[in-house]
Amino acid sequence: MPDASDIDVLGLDLTRTAVFVDFDGTVSEADTGVHLLERLARPGWRELGEAYSRGAIGSRECLLDEWDLLPKDEQLLRSVAREVPIDPGAAPLLDALRAAGADVTMVSDGFGIRADEVASELGVRLLSNAADWASGRLAFPHEDRCCACSSCGTCKQAPIKEARHRGLTTLLVGDDASDRKAALLADVVFAKDVLADWCRHNGVPCRRFDRLADVQAALGL
Repeated sequence: MPDASDIDVLGLDLTRTAVFVDFDGTVSEADTGVHLLERLARPGWRELGEAYSRGAIGSRECLLDEWDLLPKDEQLLRSVAREVPIDPGAAPLLDALRAAGADVTMVSDGFGIRADEVASELGVRLLSNAADWASGRLAFPHEDRCCACSSCGTCKQAPIKEARHRGLTTLLVGDDASDRKAALLADVVFAKDVLADWCRHNGVPCRRFDRLADVQAALGL
């Protein structure tokens, strides 16, 4: 089974590479959605998360049911989401990638509440679910009903397929269950935590990392 040392990333032509960086638990140091649920949700959200983790429900169904357990107070939710620190290596990595000519996108299959602010601050494109504060509903502008599973809120495979169609090498940086399907398609995978363990167990080549600074160092940026 491939180990981190088996994957040479220094030879990547970043001018021909599309990089997809997960938000929750990757750019942010913890999952902002879980933090919101821990702090503000009514009981029942843990059971939903467990059902999603074991594959009993898809992320879209899980997120909708979790969203129903949260107050629809934008300022409160944003304030609590900001309690989760951002990896200090996020801005240097994304800046270095763009300076090297890479096409960089932040991807998130969470509530999108903190991800939209951070993506704007860092100046990168974001594919994420989004709260419609006028209606109080959670919207899925990047779902893919034509996908084989058609159960995710944000389909992370779709932009990888599109990038590969354009002839680009694809690189994924992620950490959790929502990145598994994308890891199956990406040419290069940097993984930590749950995703790294899943990749190893399922024979998906990946390069392990702990902090985003590790990814930048591995790419020689």
